[in-house]
Amino acid sequence: MALSDRQRLDWLRLIRSESIGPRSFRSLMNRFGGAAAALDALPGLARQAERDIRICPAGEAEREFEGLARLGGRFIALGETEYPVPLQAIDSAPPLLAVLGRAEVLQRPGVALVGSRNASAAGMKFTARLARELGEADFIVVSGLARGIDTAAHEASLETGTVAVLAGGLDEIYPPQNIPLARRILERGALVSEMPLGWVARARDFPRRNRLVSGLSLGTVVVEAARRSGSLITARFANEQGRLVFAVPGSPLDPRAEGGNHLIREGATLCAEAAHVIEALQPLRQRELALSPAPRLMREAPGEPAPEAMWDELDLPEIEPAPGYARHEDGFELQPPSSLPTTAPADSGRRVLDLLGPTPIALDDLVRASGLPAGEVGHVLVELELTGAIRRHPGGTLSRLAP
Repeated sequence: MALSDRQRLDWLRLIRSESIGPRSFRSLMNRFGGAAAALDALPGLARQAERDIRICPAGEAEREFEGLARLGGRFIALGETEYPVPLQAIDSAPPLLAVLGRAEVLQRPGVALVGSRNASAAGMKFTARLARELGEADFIVVSGLARGIDTAAHEASLETGTVAVLAGGLDEIYPPQNIPLARRILERGALVSEMPLGWVARARDFPRRNRLVSGLSLGTVVVEAARRSGSLITARFANEQGRLVFAVPGSPLDPRAEGGNHLIREGATLCAEAAHVIEALQPLRQRELALSPAPRLMREAPGEPAPEAMWDELDLPEIEPAPGYARHEDGFELQPPSSLPTTAPADSGRRVLDLLGPTPIALDDLVRASGLPAGEVGHVLVELELTGAIRRHPGGTLSRLAP
């Protein structure tokens, strides 16, 4: 699949619209067949929910395209050949990935190296050795450009290539002291982000960034991490994404080793040298199909809910299109307009809502329990989430919110 310039602009407008995240983007695309049709439908959905939803103006999206081009970057769309296969396989893959630098490095197998910002000298030294040896084995080193372990990982892999995932826009490097490092990364590696240009990272954007760090990688190595470290969030995402998790053991007297030691107790692979990672990932590296996405583009996969939402955007559930129709030019299946209901029947909405409770349930289980067609359930869920009656959890499960 390759998008035209017009389609790429529509995709950007849709994902930059209020209340639209990766999952709601997928839901609307599968429901309406393309971004242009989804944008046309949003005002109606908002009226049905008695909500105001700001739709990204075309001029605003065009300015973002132009700004990224001035930086020397571009957008790669989910489903295009240059989009990283491991990232495409996760259930919350960003529809558009802004890339600055050498985009071809995203096609190499990646390993995420993450850990404490307040890293020890020994932790930094081990990270550098690990990054160099992984690079020499033709792995790309992925990290988040933070202080400490991230910085050591990027610096040691500059010659072999490294990818830095930003929590803000590509023109808002954080922390500022790593701006020179970011520039050096561009020589043989890349900076990537899903956030708009000019976006200054907030605290809640870093967990969101972490899912991309793990999603770009075949495995994630935690070098040093306290028990409540953000690195453990990255490890949790890696586990949910079906990737291997490694942890470097440390002294039980060092608080920075508590997270890694805990991961090992929970089943993470112990990492004491680069060979431990390389040997474990070699089978995955040789079997890229193991990370291929489901046959239909942007298919949702069930999983465990996160303890709290990681996104400000409203993530809507997937709406199954009816089978048997040709794909739309955007790459999504499209139903004839006459077959698309404008509103869900009231009794269907009540039936679905009654089946939901505070305990999250997978969408497939909900469809089976309701006895309704999958497309009708999906349409009901769109309306229920827009009205704030239900909550969407990372991994594709849903629960009912207290009135």
